[in-house]
Amino acid sequence: MNFLVINIKELIQVEQKSHLKVCGKQMSKLPSIKDAFLYVESGRIMGFGSMKDFNLKRERYYSMSSKIIDANSKSILPTWCDSHSHIVYAGSREKEFVDKIKGFSYEEIAKRGGGILNSVKQLQKTSEEDLYEQSMLRLNEVIKLGTGAIEIKSGYGLNTESELKMLRVIRKMKENTCAKIKATFLGAHAFPIEFKDDKEGYIDLLINEMLPIIAAEDLADFIDVFCDDGFYTTEQTERILMAGIKHGLRPKIHANELAKSGGIQVGVKYGALSVDHIEYTSDDEIKCLLDSDTMPTILPGAAFFLNMLLSPARKMIDAGLPVALASDYNPGSSPSGNMNLIVSMACINYKMLPEEAINAATINSAYAMGVSDKLGSIALGKDANFIITKPISSYEYIPYSFGNNVIESVYLKGQVQ
Repeated sequence: MNFLVINIKELIQVEQKSHLKVCGKQMSKLPSIKDAFLYVESGRIMGFGSMKDFNLKRERYYSMSSKIIDANSKSILPTWCDSHSHIVYAGSREKEFVDKIKGFSYEEIAKRGGGILNSVKQLQKTSEEDLYEQSMLRLNEVIKLGTGAIEIKSGYGLNTESELKMLRVIRKMKENTCAKIKATFLGAHAFPIEFKDDKEGYIDLLINEMLPIIAAEDLADFIDVFCDDGFYTTEQTERILMAGIKHGLRPKIHANELAKSGGIQVGVKYGALSVDHIEYTSDDEIKCLLDSDTMPTILPGAAFFLNMLLSPARKMIDAGLPVALASDYNPGSSPSGNMNLIVSMACINYKMLPEEAINAATINSAYAMGVSDKLGSIALGKDANFIITKPISSYEYIPYSFGNNVIESVYLKGQVQ
């Protein structure tokens, strides 16, 4: 369907010339058009500008449109791109939430049988159909909250059968939504209990059994490793990434959440699309990232929920780096996929300007999942994935009004959700 949106109070994150990402000082610039229109044709953005310009071409646009939407002074911005999630999981872990309140650390909870291995147990006994139904409920929830693209990781299976089950669920989700989904193989999320004393044996299983099947069935776009203290070493990470690259999977890395792990340097070395978490980031690592095409990705929900050290977002941006934001939606350390809240946290806790936070959650997070050529901004030819807000005074109101839903409607590929 071809349609026209007129009388938009402000059309936010517009690009006359598309960029794949924005870096450093450019992140504080958020191009917009006040009193604007937007024209959508066959699910793509095919025209936009000021109402003054529109009035010169009114008859042409009216003749091409089967529907006219009067935004009535509401604003439009691109949908959020959530470049790091674990939205496919079984059950929940609120009992660990209580343990955290009682003072147990992430590592202590893991030693008590909680953490990732708790989710592994629940997932392994959940049927593929039940897992799909649970996950689609969460996906539809975050779409209503403005997410139009999401990367989803495996990693709660930790054996061949269950990792494949997760990835097949993600594939089925791709087939049944207008949201853009990218799949990541994260078999190296933790070590299964049965391989506690044979870590190399599990890595052999991952490389020699899981990866060939995943590649043959085209089940993943990326490969990821939890390269951090108490999980995978840099040497183990390199071995797994090299195997993934041979099967056509581009790396992404969980790095430096718990300590300086060397994961950032490994990510850069192997051309990782993003390095995520990165709470422990030094000047040397910032310099390493500056010499790369790897996107530093911050997960404010996890740091908030676990009360952990905050990534040095301000320092990275001031050094000239790009920064992306993602939810890390998962049952243990960030049980929310609300990207509006993530944008608010970026401003409140990380001292990012509203413009920087919106850039980080749109164009830069689109880059971090390899889709910024089609999503992340209002630009000619890009997919018509956008949010129509409720009446708000300005885009600064979005992070300011944390916890409030300022979204009236969400469009994906030109279809209202």
